[in-house]
Amino acid sequence: MFFKKLFRADSHKPHKLIPTKTMIKHPPNMKKLICYSLISAALVFCSGCATQSTKRVGMVIQLQPKKLEEYKRLHADSNPGVRDLLVKYHLRNFSIFLQKIEGKWYEFGYYEYTGKDFEADMAKLDAEPRNKEWLKVCDPMQMPLTGSKGWTQMEQVYFNK
Repeated sequence: MFFKKLFRADSHKPHKLIPTKTMIKHPPNMKKLICYSLISAALVFCSGCATQSTKRVGMVIQLQPKKLEEYKRLHADSNPGVRDLLVKYHLRNFSIFLQKIEGKWYEFGYYEYTGKDFEADMAKLDAEPRNKEWLKVCDPMQMPLTGSKGWTQMEQVYFNK
């Protein structure tokens, strides 16, 4: 223990703290230890504070009704598809939902981007040969919404942290 408690003669409560011989004997090493400990604690704390922000993306596209079953087969859990590429380029929680609205099928997609450079990662994903082949199969099954060339990104209006 680095400090001794001094007690008053008439009480069991500490009166004041004084350094012990161990602390007096090695003050420079103790100062370094405390300094390094504080710096380490600050670095650990700050690394937790500087968490990367997540980009959340929602998107929609129409699906050709004749391609519904084939599309479902392609995206079944048993088909690896390009899942590994999505992970490689920091796309997490990628999900696609299907909904029939007024007789038309729509895909609603959602993912979270956790990387540092969205545009660069998307360009790399687009350049992947296996992704190009995947899109050659999937794109003809879809019909972009009016005014779009592919998936239409949706506006995020709510997020529950």
